[in-house]
Amino acid sequence: MSSNEYHSPQEPRGPGGDPKPAGADEVLCSERIQVERKTFIFTLKENPRGRFLRITEDVGGRRDTIIIPATGLEDFKRVIGLMLEAQNSAPSKNSPSMFED
Repeated sequence: MSSNEYHSPQEPRGPGGDPKPAGADEVLCSERIQVERKTFIFTLKENPRGRFLRITEDVGGRRDTIIIPATGLEDFKRVIGLMLEAQNSAPSKNSPSMFED
């Protein structure tokens, strides 16, 4: 390639390989909670493909994110309810900080 050739920067691509429009995700609701040394950010968003919940875990600057399509939120709510019931009814065998990363 010679120095006078122009190449545009690579456009971000969506899942189908189509160009991803900048700022296409609209934030509908956002909440942040602190649990011990972890911060969780819950953000409900919408884009042309639909609504989704983005859950980001931040531990000391390291971030991990999962995205749940809105169609799966009722299932997540049901499973979280089951986990709460199990947590409240089962005797604890470990210390409260058993989930150390």
